Amino acid sequence: MKIAILGFGKEGKSVLQFLKKSQRYKGAQIAILDQNRDKDYLKYLGDYDLVIKSPGVPYSLPEIVRARANGVLFTSATALFFDHAQGLIIGITGTKGKGTTAMLLYRMLKSCKKNVHLAGNIGIPMLDMLPKLNKNSIVVLELSSFQLDHLLFSPRIAVVLDIFPDHLDVHTSFDEYVEAKAQIVANQGRADVVFYFPANELASSVAKRSHGKKIAIKPERFNLFYRDDMRMLGAHNFQNAVMAASVALYLECAPSKVRAAACLFRGNPLRLEHIRVLRGISFYNDSASTNPPAAAAAIRAFDTPTVLIAGGRDKGFPYDTLHDAASWPALQYIVLVGENTLKLKKSFSGKDVTIARSLEKAVSAAWRYALKKRKKGEKWNIVYSPGAASFDMFKNYTERGKAFNRIVKKLEI
Repeated sequence: MKIAILGFGKEGKSVLQFLKKSQRYKGAQIAILDQNRDKDYLKYLGDYDLVIKSPGVPYSLPEIVRARANGVLFTSATALFFDHAQGLIIGITGTKGKGTTAMLLYRMLKSCKKNVHLAGNIGIPMLDMLPKLNKNSIVVLELSSFQLDHLLFSPRIAVVLDIFPDHLDVHTSFDEYVEAKAQIVANQGRADVVFYFPANELASSVAKRSHGKKIAIKPERFNLFYRDDMRMLGAHNFQNAVMAASVALYLECAPSKVRAAACLFRGNPLRLEHIRVLRGISFYNDSASTNPPAAAAAIRAFDTPTVLIAGGRDKGFPYDTLHDAASWPALQYIVLVGENTLKLKKSFSGKDVTIARSLEKAVSAAWRYALKKRKKGEKWNIVYSPGAASFDMFKNYTERGKAFNRIVKKLEI
């Protein structure tokens, strides 16, 4: 059997180790296909019986379309994990909030002494976890549209957060993006369950495709804890916490443990992360905000005067959510940086907006404005929530976030 690992990043390397240890694939010829090794890495896909594709390689590439049409079997690390994992799998998807919900659910289950593990887009590669699992294990997976695309498995418990346009620079259409998300429930049976937010039309439509039990979560009716009890900022993070708590309670976690975990959690790095306070001005890093709805949620998370730093590479989104958020009373000033500044500026029409040439200059402009406008005793915020991809100036949103932190920590009174 000839097997190709398509894409050799962190996940591809994990796949290679899995194949080497697996009795099922003993004796297979294994090849590595990666653009960093060979610019023609897609040319010979037809020579393999099985291709294990990394999430970052789109199914829409002509070479992949042609290979599949010619009978080459494609799979993924996610599919291999579902096929081999013991225990209960909880899969979490949605456009934003997956990582926060997954981490918080993991902490809740851990506090209730469950044999729980965290993987997917967060934590260790999921295949590396297989030796640790047994029939009593619970695995919480954060699943992106790329991991779910063409997946023929669904978790026993699926969680569908709000869905709105994203990754339109990679998926061929928004319908394709939603279809990928829907795979989280498409193969569920009657004994399975899906949790979802009924207020989001797309989340509801995805949940309805499940053959299992459907549990609608309405945060406004939740009373185990309240938004003001939490250390995380924003209505969107309260919603994420309610979803995590609802799943934990379904798995018979003690309410007191669930509440404590929710109220103590400060959030994941680069998601409205508090960096420092200087002269009454708090700095927040929301570099993981890669689309307009995420930036809009960040704006609405603050009730005191706020300066927003936003901008990056456009991903084909509509900007109507930012246009609506522009009227938020706390929003005082906007500094834009990156490729999509002109599009963003139109969304903030009527607001005081400036454009900077670099992130360092953007932070400096925001800092000067807040210092000038802040009155004695007032609490101000400077929030970096790009609402766009990082690839115009940075390798990824993590590198972008680290750059912001370095700049902020160098500021002096």
